[in-house]
Amino acid sequence: MVKSRPHAEIEMEEKSGIALVFSRYRYFWLAFGVVLLDQLVKLAVKFTMRPYEEVKLLGDFFRVNFIENKGAAFGLTIADIFQKIGVSLTEDRAKMALTMFSVIAIIVIVYLLQRSQQAKTRLPVFLALILGGAIGNIIDRIFYGVWFAGINDYEGGLFHGRVVDMFYIDAYHGEVFGMQVDLLPVFNIADGAIATGIIAIIIFQRRLFRQYQAEDDPNATKPKTEENQVAENGPELSE
Repeated sequence: MVKSRPHAEIEMEEKSGIALVFSRYRYFWLAFGVVLLDQLVKLAVKFTMRPYEEVKLLGDFFRVNFIENKGAAFGLTIADIFQKIGVSLTEDRAKMALTMFSVIAIIVIVYLLQRSQQAKTRLPVFLALILGGAIGNIIDRIFYGVWFAGINDYEGGLFHGRVVDMFYIDAYHGEVFGMQVDLLPVFNIADGAIATGIIAIIIFQRRLFRQYQAEDDPNATKPKTEENQVAENGPELSE
């Protein structure tokens, strides 16, 4: 006769299994959290504000300013970037190039994040922020032209959506070498996550990658035993 297992034991195993999944993929869950928060804020702005409507939160310093841009992070467009270096691209080709680049970047970041999940540094955290931000913005570009075709004030379609931006911090606004400069253009949560991850990796790159490489190479910091020294140097000859 087969004995049935106690319900409490089965429930404990199920809970430990769920905890294991969350622990094993915790950095991917962090990326998912960035995507979720980014999309919720974008939807709230899109359904409660009109384009170019502005709400002051901390006077002129910090404002919510609803705009929709055709480019990448912080309103940058691929067409404008290429035009500055003398290469002309149509808006459709520029948007498709940006989308393809974003997809490739996401695949690379997923691979790097998978490889570095067990690292004891903050590298996976920063990669997860970049991944979440990249996915958050690519959702806008691919799907917003279809999902919100009825309320968009532009002609959309698949791969022809615009990224929703809303936050503006007036850190510096003035003239530099005869040009008007905004230190921080209007941005969204995805942009902020991408910028935070990239800046952190740049600032701490030596520490992050040195520690990661040491962890990835089990022999890098492993002390040499007497047996290893004999194997490397050969047996000592007695006199």
